[in-house]
Amino acid sequence: MRADHVAQTLLLRGIAGALRFTPRPLALAGGAALGSLLRLVGVRRAVAMENLERAFPGHDDAWRRSVLAAHYRELGRVAADYARMPELVRAPREQVFAPWIGEEHIHAARARGKGVLFVTGHFGHFELLGAVAGQMMPMAVMVKPLSNPGADAWLWKLRSSVGVEQLPIGAGVRGALKRLRAGGAAAMLADQDARRDGVFVPFFGTPASTPTGPAWLSLASGAPLVFGTCLRGPDGRYEARFLPPILPVGEADDARAVYELTRRHTALLEHAICERPESWFWLHKRWKTAPRTRGESAFDDPLPNEPVAAADEEEAL
Repeated sequence: MRADHVAQTLLLRGIAGALRFTPRPLALAGGAALGSLLRLVGVRRAVAMENLERAFPGHDDAWRRSVLAAHYRELGRVAADYARMPELVRAPREQVFAPWIGEEHIHAARARGKGVLFVTGHFGHFELLGAVAGQMMPMAVMVKPLSNPGADAWLWKLRSSVGVEQLPIGAGVRGALKRLRAGGAAAMLADQDARRDGVFVPFFGTPASTPTGPAWLSLASGAPLVFGTCLRGPDGRYEARFLPPILPVGEADDARAVYELTRRHTALLEHAICERPESWFWLHKRWKTAPRTRGESAFDDPLPNEPVAAADEEEAL
């Protein structure tokens, strides 16, 4: 590894180890303070403010600054909870979640016998949601390796420790498809800029290049999409919510079907963000790729033969 990657990995392991053995209330407070510090020193603050201005033009700068301050604090809290994710996953559900809503939608999707494809965004503690849902049925998550191999190995080990199977984006697509066709479950994120490989669907009123992976897998397997969120509640516990399944209509090689399914789950995410704007990851350049033409959509270019995931974090930021 590069020297800076080694240093980053050692720092990550040291902080995670300290947080895991710190009482959770103190760890969360420390995470919030660290998040506030990152905001004060300006880490991607300009990007976040630009995104908020685009998404919420009807609000003033004071409102956006307030949302952003809360966002940085929540990022720090979520980071603090990563360190103790095995403990949170195995704890009695009522200790970690209040409420836990919509489990019947998972069972309804599963009863169709086509598998269940969970989809969400970089919103709240999405990793914890997938890991806990994975206690109900074997779960595989589609992941993109981090640019730092040491940090990537740490995160890989953390996911494995809570029983989550990991499938790399690209090579793991066929594994996910096989799992779904056998009636299993997989999970994907689909809310980061996919460059020219994505489809442009509306997101806060602006076309945004969006990964086609969830739609493609759903259409190819017949698995319903279940959108879920995991957001912090007033008492510090998380509020988990699963929405009714979206049933795939059409074929995986049908551009219109892929576009429509992508548009529908993206609209669900937008609605959730409007309710809890502080919980979405505003630090990413979500609208980095602009349509080549005013009317560009999924129908202007042929779809790839396999699904597209979001760019890796380093390139996408």
